Amino acid sequence: MFKIGEFSKLTQVSIRMLRYYDENELLTPARIDPQTNYRLYSAQQIPRLNKIIFLKDLGFTVAEISTALKKWQGEDIINLLQQRRELIENQILLEQEKLAKIALAEKDILTEKIKIHYNVTIKTIPQYQVISLRRIVKDYFQEGYLWKELGQSLEPKQLKLAKESFSIYHDPEYKTSDVDIEVCLVLAETKNLTVSAPFTLREVAAEPLMASTLVYGPFENINDAFLAFASWLEEHPQYQMGTYNRQIVHRGPWEEDNPENYLTEIQIPIRERQ
Repeated sequence: MFKIGEFSKLTQVSIRMLRYYDENELLTPARIDPQTNYRLYSAQQIPRLNKIIFLKDLGFTVAEISTALKKWQGEDIINLLQQRRELIENQILLEQEKLAKIALAEKDILTEKIKIHYNVTIKTIPQYQVISLRRIVKDYFQEGYLWKELGQSLEPKQLKLAKESFSIYHDPEYKTSDVDIEVCLVLAETKNLTVSAPFTLREVAAEPLMASTLVYGPFENINDAFLAFASWLEEHPQYQMGTYNRQIVHRGPWEEDNPENYLTEIQIPIRERQ
């Protein structure tokens, strides 16, 4: 048996941590000397201590370590470790995204390219007859699944479609979750056409004033386009924003392997101030 100080030296674990593990019932002393009240540890406890240190280094909480120790045999511990690996991999991806943003910011600062300028134009958008699919989805990245669902459902119908197709964002503000998106295909002909839920056959009203700008490159550039809209609106105080902006992907991932070749049009309805 070893006193706690001796066990600390042999295992290279501080007395403070050994007491902490004892308090949380992860590693209790092999016995307590009834006369001196000393904590006494045995060499047989070292494998358990090594497991505790291993799990702690992986980021497991005290409660998770306790559970893992109870499930160390068989597939249970393998499943727990696989879950931890997936969590760490996701954390690494998030940190890599942060590093990429830092690198981009450094590049912009060095090249004095902090602000990307976009040319905003005003156009009139006619009324459209569309077939659409509108749904509240997890986030903006789920929009592609709506287009896929709409396209697959209409493929057997051999509809006559116009060239235009666009998305409408029905939320009055930017949202990080539960996003209300409608994807619309413009119809060239609607004679004898019927659709069933969740699809809708409807008219999208004309927009007499629509501010528009083209975004070249990856979808991440769209954020800069909205900042350009903000500057444009301040420079043109005679206009105010309407609701429900639209997005048209003229060239996207279905036809371009290089995101630098993407071409997206952002449309924001505007009104003349009274």
